[in-house]
Formats: sequence, C-alpha cells, structure tokens
Amino acid sequence: MMYRQAHHGGVWVDLESPSDEEIRAVAREFEISERLEAELLSPTPFPLVSDDGRAALAVLHFPSHRNEHDSHAEEGDTRSQEVDFIVARHFVITVRYEVIAPLHRLRKLLESDEILGGKSSITTDTLLEILFAHLYAAVRDHTNHIADRLSHIERDMFAGQQRSAVRAISNVSREYLHLLAALANQEEPLDRFLRALARPACFGESFTERTERIKSERGQVESLVGTHRAVATELRETNNVLLSATQNEIMKTLTVINFIFLPLGLISWIFAMRTEGMPLIASEHAFWIVLGTMATVASLLILFVTKKRWLG
Repeated sequence: MMYRQAHHGGVWVDLESPSDEEIRAVAREFEISERLEAELLSPTPFPLVSDDGRAALAVLHFPSHRNEHDSHAEEGDTRSQEVDFIVARHFVITVRYEVIAPLHRLRKLLESDEILGGKSSITTDTLLEILFAHLYAAVRDHTNHIADRLSHIERDMFAGQQRSAVRAISNVSREYLHLLAALANQEEPLDRFLRALARPACFGESFTERTERIKSERGQVESLVGTHRAVATELRETNNVLLSATQNEIMKTLTVINFIFLPLGLISWIFAMRTEGMPLIASEHAFWIVLGTMATVASLLILFVTKKRWLG
C-alpha cells in the first residue's frame, strides 16, 4: 500500500507492506541508488544507517504494544516495529512492513488537514521532525500505559496481594527493560543519520536545530522510561519486604502454636506409655484428670504468650 502526501518543496511517500515492484518504482522515481534500494526489499533486524551522497537511509526499530490479536502475545507484551527512512532535500520515504499506529494517525491528520493549516508551509525537514515526534509520542504513551498498570499493581500489593504482585512487577520491569534497550539501540544510528542530513547536499546547517529537537525527543522518552523502571524496581523491593514480613508472621504463628502444643503432646505421650507404676492408671477419672492437666498447661502457655505479645 502506498500513500503520497505532497507538501512545500517535496513529498512524503509512505509504503506499508510494499511489494518489490512498488519499492523499485519508488526507487526509480526518486533516483535512489541500488544499494539503498536493496535495504528496503526486506526487513532488517538491527539498526542501520547508510547514504549515497544524495539521500540518507536509516533503519530504526520502535517499541510498541503487541497486537492484541496475536495468539502468542501475553498481556502487556512489547514488540519492536521497524521503520525505514530514506530522506533527501525534497522527499521523505518511509517503509514499514506492518501497520504502525503513529504513522497511520499522522496520515489521517494530514489527509484531514488538521495539522497543516496550510500545506505549503510544511517543508521536508519539518515533516521529518513531525514524523519522529509522532513516533516518540507513541513510545511515551506506551510507557505511561505501563505506568498505569504499575499503579494498579501497587494498590493490589498494599491490599495484601503480594504473591500475585511478584510476577506482575517482573513483567512490567521486563517491558521497561525492552523499551530502554530499543531506545539505546537507536541513539548512535539516529545521531549518524541526522548528521548526514545536516550536510550541505541535504538540509544544511539549518537542520541543526531540528536535529537537537529530534534527539531531545528520544532522550526525554528514554529518561521517562528510566524513571518508571526505577519506580518499578523500588516497588519490587517494597513488595519483597511486605512478602517477607507476611511470611515471618506466618512462621511466628506456627512457632507459637508448636510452643503451646508440644508440652501437651509430651503429656499425652507420657500417659500413653502404660508402664508399671504409672500414676492414675487404675483411676476411673484418669482421662478427665489428664485432660484437665493438659487444659491447664495450655491455658498457662496461652497466657504466657499473650503477656509476651508474641502474636501482637
């Protein structure tokens, strides 16, 4: 599927799950070198930056929500989506191999003229900045969505559900780790890509300010993810402390119960020996006497435990 949006001094061409013929047709139209064209024919599993002196290519991966219809997806799972950029002075080409929500929304906005005001006012370098702004805004939204889940986990944790919170917090921490890894992998390739675009053959020195804003967007999102990951780490430590305290209370209760019933068991074992000379063995009230003795001992032990506040 091909989308084309003309603007002041250039054009944006967005290719979604393109065929080889579509890629070759666009490459011929915009005189893209065979080397850059070859990189667009199939997905690339790692970041890549290249240029042919006239146009620059960047292959970047952006974290996003996993498709809820994916049968292998777990709740809150994160996946990586590839976006290939080929940029020159008068065109921006994006290639993606699946639906990417922020680019789809931007297309709708451009089509409805909601952000243009006047189409002639948007230049190619401005459009590129808008593209990155939408992509990083989507990552920011994903990060905040995970943070909302973390808030729910925190409430459940302090409501006594520490055991279920262990796995939930681990899943959140894993997602933040994937987000940080994806953003960190972008840093160096994005920097090289933007430097290539700031050369005189492309946008020139006037692109420097936009370069800093794009890099700042990535840095702010990375900082936000790092902050939320630190919160998740602290929450996990707090949950471990609460879980440990709960387990200690259980162990203390079991120990006190054992403290009370061990002497009673000892008494019953003694009278179960039935050896010669065993007191009360011939008494018709022996059972009640032994039972009363055990009840008295138990009452004294319970009183002792209560005064010591072992179960306080």
